[in-house]
Amino acid sequence: MSYENVARRYARAVFDIGKESGTLEQLGQDVAAFAALFVENAELRSVLDNPLIADASREAVIQEIGARMGMTETSRNLLRLLARRNRLAVLPELSAQLGRLVDDETSLLRAEVTSAVPLSNDYVARLAAELEKATGRKVAITTREDASLIAGIVTRIGDRVIDGSARARLTAFRDSLVQSS
Repeated sequence: MSYENVARRYARAVFDIGKESGTLEQLGQDVAAFAALFVENAELRSVLDNPLIADASREAVIQEIGARMGMTETSRNLLRLLARRNRLAVLPELSAQLGRLVDDETSLLRAEVTSAVPLSNDYVARLAAELEKATGRKVAITTREDASLIAGIVTRIGDRVIDGSARARLTAFRDSLVQSS
């Protein structure tokens, strides 16, 4: 069974538990934070994935890290269960799947905005308001810079891309000149 299928099953179960207990958003944040730590920290991965380390020791490590991160008991129980079943490798995909379920439940759209230069907070807030008006859903924006755009922005919401960059306009202009010659 692939990581995606395993992650989907766990994410659905965690989603249901979170929805039932009213801690859905906190569970999503906890899982995402631990998944990021797990991916970024090779030493932690080597300890938690090592079959020579006793389950009790791995669970104690998870308990300690989870407590320091301020994770809920439900989140720590999930991580201990994943460790016991040697499924910690699915954490990044589980986090992504759970994040999508939580976003759907809370009517949140995630948008990535790429610009040639850093965008002001005011501009990002106005853009979020316009996107919310256009989609009818709450929008969370992450920004990044790419100097190759020259100017303008590229907005990506799911699989939809709105390319308002100067690079795209110049490419379209060039293509129209080539076609007309």
